[in-house]
Amino acid sequence: MRARSLFSAIAVAAGALLASATASVAAPPTTDGEVAPMIVGGGNATQVYSWMVSLQSTSGSHFCGGTLIKANWVVTAKHCVQGTSASSIRTRIGTTNRTSGGTTTGASRVVTHPSADLALVQLSTSVSQAPAPVASTSGAVGTATRIIGWGQTCPVRGGCGAPVTLQQLDTSIVADNRCSGISAASEICTNNTGGNKGACYGDSGGPQVKSVNGRWELVGATSRSGGGSTCATAPSIYVDVPYFRSWISQYAGTV
Repeated sequence: MRARSLFSAIAVAAGALLASATASVAAPPTTDGEVAPMIVGGGNATQVYSWMVSLQSTSGSHFCGGTLIKANWVVTAKHCVQGTSASSIRTRIGTTNRTSGGTTTGASRVVTHPSADLALVQLSTSVSQAPAPVASTSGAVGTATRIIGWGQTCPVRGGCGAPVTLQQLDTSIVADNRCSGISAASEICTNNTGGNKGACYGDSGGPQVKSVNGRWELVGATSRSGGGSTCATAPSIYVDVPYFRSWISQYAGTV
């Protein structure tokens, strides 16, 4: 993640999201940056996010999150899919229930970044759900964001199962020095709200979004803890998706 300042101007992504008239679109927040503190310490999703993806085994077991960025492309974390064949991946897209609803489809290709914890999954068929636009920049320190996923809701690994209902948590970008082992140029340090809320096992690859002009835009993909093995006791590290726009566009087309 590039150096950030509270006083930095935040670039606003240009252009409208292109989607078919029948696509299911996630309702935007009321105003820019309107997020309220409520995934460990989060709450049930308050809306259907058309671009939210559950990466699953062919038997339907959720293992990671992802974000639909084109009708047939999903962005996720590399550690979720590295060494995994596309034929072994099933996706469920655009629902708050990881076991029902939305659209299910397989995958035809997995592309992993050579160095970053970032990957693309090409779907075997295009879907009608509206994809998430990639933000022009991730934002300055203090930018309000929302993280979303089906990761476990208790902090100790294996202490509870993944929730069936999608969870969300409103948080913010914090200074890079709050996260241990971060790659400052290309990653985002995300606050553990209240010192005990944040992403956990099963949230990997899922989206971090911010509100821009009344719509959600993608800024990050869940990567790892910024300190310690117990979830939410330290800020989390997210891959800065806008930073990798050029790499993504080589495979998925312009985003």
